[in-house]
Amino acid sequence: MRKKTTAKKRAKSNKLSMFLVGFVMLLFCGVMVVQIIDAKEQKVVLQKQEKVLEGKLKEQKQRTKDLEERKIYVQTKQYIEEAAGKLGYIYPDQIILKPDEK
Repeated sequence: MRKKTTAKKRAKSNKLSMFLVGFVMLLFCGVMVVQIIDAKEQKVVLQKQEKVLEGKLKEQKQRTKDLEERKIYVQTKQYIEEAAGKLGYIYPDQIILKPDEK
């Protein structure tokens, strides 16, 4: 009789072990699915952020180009003359004509 009770206990123990292994596997799969979903959501967020940053980078490159052009322009004689004219400076031999006010 001991053999039958031991066999029943082993069978019961094996069923319980298989159930626990199956439960742990399902739990593991569930965790993996949640992590995959989170990773996909994070990927979408990062792609949007990348597009925004690429746009800002393009703007800054254009701004750098404009500033380089401006740097070259402000070193020209034409710019210096325009800036001096705005401040009221003129060449000694320059004649300024003002329109008649009526």
